[in-house]
Amino acid sequence: MTADQSSADPNRLYFGDNLDILREHVAEESVDLIYLDPPFNSNATYNVLFRERSGEESAAQITAFEDTWHWGWESETAFQDVVTRGPEKVGSLLSALRQFLGQNDMMAYLTMMAQRMIELHRVLKPTGSIYLHCDPTASHYLKLLLDAVFGNANYRNEIVWKRTSAHSDVEQGARHMGRIHDVILMYSKGPQPQWNTVYVPYDQQYIESVYRYVEADGRRYQTQPLHAAKAGGDTRYEWNGKLPPPGRYWAFSKENMERLDREGRIAYSRTGTPRYKIYLDEKEGKPLQDWWDDLPPVHVQPKERLGYPTQKPEALLERIINASSNEGDVVLDPFCGCGTATVAAERLNRCWIGIDITHLAITLVRHRLRDSFGDELRPYEIVGQPTDTASAGALAEQDRYQFEWWALGLVDARPANDRRRGADAGVDGYINFFDDNSGRPKRIIVQVKSGHVNRGMIATLKGDMEREKAEIGVFITLQPPTEPMRQEALSAGIYTPEHFPDQQHPRVQILTIDELLGGASVAYPRGGAPATFRQAPRRRRGQGRQSNLV
Repeated sequence: MTADQSSADPNRLYFGDNLDILREHVAEESVDLIYLDPPFNSNATYNVLFRERSGEESAAQITAFEDTWHWGWESETAFQDVVTRGPEKVGSLLSALRQFLGQNDMMAYLTMMAQRMIELHRVLKPTGSIYLHCDPTASHYLKLLLDAVFGNANYRNEIVWKRTSAHSDVEQGARHMGRIHDVILMYSKGPQPQWNTVYVPYDQQYIESVYRYVEADGRRYQTQPLHAAKAGGDTRYEWNGKLPPPGRYWAFSKENMERLDREGRIAYSRTGTPRYKIYLDEKEGKPLQDWWDDLPPVHVQPKERLGYPTQKPEALLERIINASSNEGDVVLDPFCGCGTATVAAERLNRCWIGIDITHLAITLVRHRLRDSFGDELRPYEIVGQPTDTASAGALAEQDRYQFEWWALGLVDARPANDRRRGADAGVDGYINFFDDNSGRPKRIIVQVKSGHVNRGMIATLKGDMEREKAEIGVFITLQPPTEPMRQEALSAGIYTPEHFPDQQHPRVQILTIDELLGGASVAYPRGGAPATFRQAPRRRRGQGRQSNLV
């Protein structure tokens, strides 16, 4: 255990398998709050999810936007690891589930989750809580798993988040009701978890039925009796010609009743009975319940939407963080995706740890943090990415697609393809920029190569530029370019923006990984706002506290 998660500089993004990261880099009982939204192919049909799989089938690599787990030798190894080395209850549960489910995608998913839940339990503080976001396809199995890892006595809530108003699957002849909610399972590490009561607004129907009286200035109020069951001093006297009911007393002394009357806090019934006024605007709201239908999904919030398929609304994470942590606490998201939990934690002055297995996700989180907070963003470290040519070459050997996504991130380019693919399409990424007032972005296409390179590749890039109508082409290479490559690039000429004639940039640019790690960048007009990635809305740290959620 290297446990490099220090309290002095805790904000980190880790690239890699979260199981390895948790085991090697996150110290025992160092995290206050865990939120995870693990990938799962909930769109697959049940007969696929539960179909028996051969042990000879290799497990699929998890890539960005691909949320499928398959049973294979990796799942078998993970299963044996949990059963032989994990807590007894977890091993027993997993063995029973395998007897019931067989060897299929669902079992592979639960095995993967069991390994990680054991580690998440280890890193969580005794006062910490974990929120597991899932859909009803697997929530019942995951609840059993959480019972085994955290103990059924530490179950706190099954939260239902209404993520959409209607679902199209019921319009296609499916013989079931619309599936419009997700489940969030909340557990604590111990019996006394950190808890801050969150209040939400009363709905209008409740307001009109309970706070049905309205002052001349528009303030709504309800009334409650001014008598009590027990005496509290001078509380048996006549008020407005009335005595308390038999066996009861006034709730206030005569002196305090006189004060309340002067302040207009007493209402009188038609019979003259005094009642105490409770104003709506003095109430914080109602304590949060386990049915959340007031947080709209990202697809109806254009400013927040970044195009990431499983993106969750920031308000959802802010509510969770406000409820189960305090400022300065550490929030961990081991499947951080596009970084909603990290952004919410940064905004609410928490420390954070984000982990993801794709360089594309790390790039998206990096852009989102920068766009959201600008100069207010606190320092953070990215751990696990290559820092020199040798480690970049090792990444290319291990997974050339991850290398490609990482290299594109060095120049702030967006990948042209989200998934693994077969033949090279010629364009690996693109950068958009503005250099005039037309409102139409100009385009830079980017190609990444990790192996042998030659002059013909530059000639091909020039042809791709013409086909894509790109103003500039960038060739990123792990290997040093040859002199014929440089000459071919020079023959493409110079790009000069019409409105900025003093700016001249090579139309074809060759950049080595070594140069990029040394601080080199793509040369292009930077007069307007970046247009490559969807820009996250600007946030200020300290915003989004509980008062802004009710």
